[in-house]
Amino acid sequence: MNFSVCCSRRLACTFLSAQIIHATPALQAGQRSAEVPNRVPGVIIDHSAAFSGIFIGSPSLAVLSNGDLIASHDEFGPLSSEARSGITHVFGSTDAGSTWRKVSTVRGQYWSTLFVHRGALYLLGTDRHLGNVVIRRSSDGGLSWTSPMTSAVGLLSSTAGYHCAPVPVLEYGGRLWRAFERRDTQQGSGGSLCAGMLSAPAESDLLNATNWTATNFLPGKTNWLSGTFGGWLEGNAVVTGDGELLDILRVDTSGLPEKAALVHVTANVGVFSFDPSTGFIDFPGGAKKFTIRYDSVSQRFWSVASIVAEPSQASKPPSSIRNTLALTCSSDLTKWAVCCVLLGHPDADKHGFQYVDWLFQGEDIIAVCRTAYDDEGSGAHSYHDANFLTFHRWRNFRKLTSNRTGGI
Repeated sequence: MNFSVCCSRRLACTFLSAQIIHATPALQAGQRSAEVPNRVPGVIIDHSAAFSGIFIGSPSLAVLSNGDLIASHDEFGPLSSEARSGITHVFGSTDAGSTWRKVSTVRGQYWSTLFVHRGALYLLGTDRHLGNVVIRRSSDGGLSWTSPMTSAVGLLSSTAGYHCAPVPVLEYGGRLWRAFERRDTQQGSGGSLCAGMLSAPAESDLLNATNWTATNFLPGKTNWLSGTFGGWLEGNAVVTGDGELLDILRVDTSGLPEKAALVHVTANVGVFSFDPSTGFIDFPGGAKKFTIRYDSVSQRFWSVASIVAEPSQASKPPSSIRNTLALTCSSDLTKWAVCCVLLGHPDADKHGFQYVDWLFQGEDIIAVCRTAYDDEGSGAHSYHDANFLTFHRWRNFRKLTSNRTGGI
């Protein structure tokens, strides 16, 4: 692999160097099981047992103006309503993430990002699996939400087929930008998901669809990466050090090293462009959903991603290896280093740390994770079908790279 490992990759249930907050034996509000062991890494926000046929997806995290934390996740699985109408649960913490309580359940919301803008809390995603784009606003910390019944109050698309995840909402050039993908069965290649973005003026009414503009949606091609390209999805809006807007996407490939795609966005005209000869980079964890954010103190870009840590796992598709969570960084968005392993478990079949949404908070990184782990029943259905939503705080994250032995 063409990335550097900056500290030990000891696989264990928790990693001491990361200073992980552990769950307390007492259950937190919102958990659905009768009893959950305290060995689950992090603070347990919610739990859904495998036998329920409903799994925990799409974690998102926001900090309100008063400092309270808000987290969310949706439901997926064979007994969920994801195909008809998504369900998202919202939780709040008033003590920096030590305890959580459920504050609302939002029906008709899926794959959604929580974000705070001009003092209001928003949820932006789709209304169901491959559904319409919808946005909601809350003025009371997530207790109640607007309903996207029309284009004037949050229904941003008139046709279905949109895909996304809880990816960043970025303010750039006086506009808010957020990546989406759109299903286009006519393309017939690259997984048929076309990459694009929606944007709106930062000072506009974000619930009014007329304020939102879409870029073109760019299809992938199956002949990319010598025929190993399986699709791109779950893009990140990121601004380079030179001030250029990019969409950095997860890439489905059959082998290692994992890849990400850097799609260029001409923001003033809303045009996507991609050169497959230069646009793919080696990216640890790139076959799974990741989030990239820029830290002005270190002048580096950071990500928390589910990497493939063991060479013996190379026989499996990298998208199916999610049992090791790592902190990674880059100075230029093209060369990435693994700085430290944050979470791990030796079993990759029924254990996973994935779809992490995270934020900087002073010297720390705070995060929510879709976690597949042991519980009092049969554990998770699989590494993918998570049974927990967990909260984590990694203290002094920049110092977690102090044992750097190479990289950037």
